[in-house]
Amino acid sequence: MLSICQPRLGRRAFLNVGSLALGGLTLDHWLAAKAHGVEMRRQVVRDKSVIFLFLHGGPSQIETFDPKVEAPAEFRSATGAVRTNLPGVHFGGTFPRLANLADQVTVVRSFVTGDGNHDIKPIVGRDSFGANLGSYYGLIAGRNHPVTGLPTNVALFPRAVDASTQQATSAFGRFGATGILGTAYAPFDPSSGGNVRNDMRLGIALDRLSDRRQLLARLDDVQWQVAERARLDGMDRIREQALQTVLGGVADAFELSKEDPRVLGRYDTAPLVRPEYISRRWNNYNNYVDNAKSLGKLLLLARRLCERGCGFVTVTTNFVWDMHSDVNNAGVAEGMGYMGVPLDHAVSAFIQDVVARGLSEKILLVVCGEMGRTPRINGQGGRDHWGNLAPLLLYGGGLNMGQVIGRSNRNGGEPASNPIGIQNLISTILHTLFEVGELRLVPGLPRELTQVMTGWAPIPGV
Repeated sequence: MLSICQPRLGRRAFLNVGSLALGGLTLDHWLAAKAHGVEMRRQVVRDKSVIFLFLHGGPSQIETFDPKVEAPAEFRSATGAVRTNLPGVHFGGTFPRLANLADQVTVVRSFVTGDGNHDIKPIVGRDSFGANLGSYYGLIAGRNHPVTGLPTNVALFPRAVDASTQQATSAFGRFGATGILGTAYAPFDPSSGGNVRNDMRLGIALDRLSDRRQLLARLDDVQWQVAERARLDGMDRIREQALQTVLGGVADAFELSKEDPRVLGRYDTAPLVRPEYISRRWNNYNNYVDNAKSLGKLLLLARRLCERGCGFVTVTTNFVWDMHSDVNNAGVAEGMGYMGVPLDHAVSAFIQDVVARGLSEKILLVVCGEMGRTPRINGQGGRDHWGNLAPLLLYGGGLNMGQVIGRSNRNGGEPASNPIGIQNLISTILHTLFEVGELRLVPGLPRELTQVMTGWAPIPGV
């Protein structure tokens, strides 16, 4: 019998691991009941993954996938337009590769995010009750994959693939927020220092590590006093997740050096927008450089993780899609050269790679930002904040591809059909990841999820 003193409690309390009485139950019985609840949750998890590529700063709906080729010059795409392989459908001029794959993607032209605020509301906001959408996946599926040990909810920033890039800023929202769920369900972030294997290396003998891991696992399941547990729970679970990651040998999944060099080369966006191509007069210069250096590799890393059992991957680069043409940001014509070109390359490489690997049904890629841009180009050649219409592209996940859903009005500023909102997008993601009808019946899940979010309608037609 192991007795542990917990001095932080108001009075001395002893936890007898293996025989703790909880309302007449032994600890073993309590753990068994908990395991049964976890199994019930896993039964509603579908064999799917979601990669949410967030375009931070608010991309233009017009220069991306709705170029308004017949509109007056002050409204239509500043980068021109390119014909897609769908009859009568054009994309913005910096998307020739995706234009040739338009029959494999779905574009929503009536997507409305609701306001022109800089934040990250499609993935963390009011409609997700303050939590990263991946945190709900971790809550239901478990924080680690039961077979591979891989974290099921991961957030990827530029330093995850390139140590020379800047650390992601949280000035306009925290991608790791967990809202109502608590810090235990924060996305696993491998970006510290850009060298995952070294960052996760532990200087402790394996026999001692094994003993410590067992002890932490037991302590994690002890019913602490409510206030104390709320403070300690996230810290202990995050430590346990890191231990499982190292011991399970899944650090290799984070190493792009393990990938076929030819595949890595096809994803690489760094040669497309070299630092010398970018004007240094913009304060956003470093962010433009970091985006080009990392975007393709981030999508490749996301694919590697999903292939090995990760269920939700958030991908974003630093704040780069704000195209006012001011002291900070380039205008839309120049800025899309910095941003649209690598996005076109990275997403098209991802699609072709996923098809080749037979993963099209398994992985859903979501591409959007927090808002769109004003339909009229401003006097400096930029577009300003706009919440009435925004670009949205979907690929894979077993959804219906090769279509344009919704339409915008003549100048590209308002929906001309029923608007599609963030709640519809969240519902589409939930229906991809879970058996939603059964999810409502699983006990112990937050009401916000089982009664509110599962009641929203998916995007019609997908």
